[in-house]
Amino acid sequence: MSAQANAKSSIVSRASEALASQASTRARALEARTSKSEMTRAAIVGAALDLAAEQGLEAISLQVVADRIGLSKSGVFSRVGSREALQQAVIAEFERRFLADVFVPAMQAPRGLSRLNAIVRRWIERTRIVEANSGCLYTAGAFELDDRDGELRETLLKGVVSWRAALRRTVLQAMHEGHLPSATPVENVVSDIYSLMIGCVHDSRFLRDQTAPDRAHASYQRLIRSYSEPLPAHA
Repeated sequence: MSAQANAKSSIVSRASEALASQASTRARALEARTSKSEMTRAAIVGAALDLAAEQGLEAISLQVVADRIGLSKSGVFSRVGSREALQQAVIAEFERRFLADVFVPAMQAPRGLSRLNAIVRRWIERTRIVEANSGCLYTAGAFELDDRDGELRETLLKGVVSWRAALRRTVLQAMHEGHLPSATPVENVVSDIYSLMIGCVHDSRFLRDQTAPDRAHASYQRLIRSYSEPLPAHA
């Protein structure tokens, strides 16, 4: 091969390496920007969730959230969209955190009553640690939106119904495993558990009663015993 050909080949090789390096640099920069954007979006949604816990879902506004995290209103809009989209994202984030704290770990327990017990135990502990300080979106949001039709109400309703369905499946599993009688009224059990937790949130949050979670534990145990024991025969 001539010296001229070698030189040309070397130039082409260096050009290819330079292009590859530039492409790699651009990819890293894009990845960094994407990561930063995702982190910023998470911060926006987190701040909006804190605001909703304090003042309600309807208190969420792009400007207030922007002020809380030191962004411009347009910066918030570019990452989450409209106020309504941010409200939807807040509900989704609350559900993600709630399931991560309560449902996902409880799934490690054996099917049946052990799993139901784990769910309620973790739910009560979350109330002690989280809801007592920041409120429960499922509870407060339900009261806030109970008489307001619209997409926001439907989104929250879907989350609550889905959670109650998960409780119902767990009760049915306990019946299937023989841990609860076959005639157990499933909907009554779910309603009783949900009502117990609403009371626990109310007493922990509004009454600021630090013993409310302990009473909820005791009430749940009595509840399960009442469904486990045979009904007295009619005279």
